[in-house]
This record gives sequence, C-alpha cells and structure tokens, in this order.
Amino acid sequence: MGLNLDDKKVVVAEVAAKVAKVQTIVLAEYSGLPVAHLTRLRAQARAAGVYLRVVKNTLVRRAVEGTVFAGLAEQMTGPLMYSMSEDPVAAAKVLNDFAKTNDKLILKAGSFAGQILDKAGVQALASIPGRNELLAQLLGVMQAPVTGFACALSALAKQREEAVV
Repeated sequence: MGLNLDDKKVVVAEVAAKVAKVQTIVLAEYSGLPVAHLTRLRAQARAAGVYLRVVKNTLVRRAVEGTVFAGLAEQMTGPLMYSMSEDPVAAAKVLNDFAKTNDKLILKAGSFAGQILDKAGVQALASIPGRNELLAQLLGVMQAPVTGFACALSALAKQREEAVV
C-alpha cells in the first residue's frame, strides 16, 4: 500500500532534516538482498552512526533539492538504499565493507563536499581512515617523542647503575 500525501510530506521532511546535517550520502542498489543481510547491515550502520534507509527516489529527490547533494538526483533510479553520515567516510565505509562480502549490494554513487562520486570514488572515500582512527594515529604520533624520551632516560639510568656497581 502506498503512502498518502501527508505521509510523503513527513518522509521528505525527515530525510531533508538528515540531509541538512550530513557530509556524505552514498547510494547502493540492494535488489535481491535477503532480509537477514539487510538487518545485519542496518545494525552495522547504526553502530557506526550512519543513517540508512530505503526510500522512494522521488521523495529523496525532493529532500535534496537546493542542497549540495542535488547533483545526485540523476543517479536516483531503481531500487536504492540511502546511506548518510555526519562523518565524511562512515557512510561509504559501511556500505563498501558490506558490499565486499555480499555481491547483491552494489555501490552506485555518492556525494561528498559537493562532489558527485561514482562507484570508484565511493570506494576511494571508504578507504580513508575514519575520524576515530585518525585521532588515534595523531595521538600515537604525539606520544612518540615523549615515549622515546622516557626510554632514553631509562636507558641512561641503567647505564649509570651498571657503572656504579
């Protein structure tokens, strides 16, 4: 049973509110994907803070009108799943990782920073480390000099002890 006009307006408003907050949108074809796999994908998306939804293309086209994602409207054909995230790489990473293990999910297009991405562009975006990974790497780089200094002091102290004994 289809949605009535009021329901459609609610869906467009909900999607438009999400679109206003996100940095990345990724589109994927999901035709033939079993329900159990969809459920697992939704759980992975939720854990990564990704908004994942299957919505009629016409409703999403209305939601993205006048935004930086308006260029995606041309790609919105066929049965699509929409993945959106505030983290620039999370939406692409969740769908790309899932697509690696499931051939029924096909990455179609995406948009990041006003740029329309093809499948290869979405895969390249997914290969970039996420925000948390980058922060961890930065912390490791910042700690390295302090750790090295502490190790040098410890070695110097051991040398002195051995020289005294």
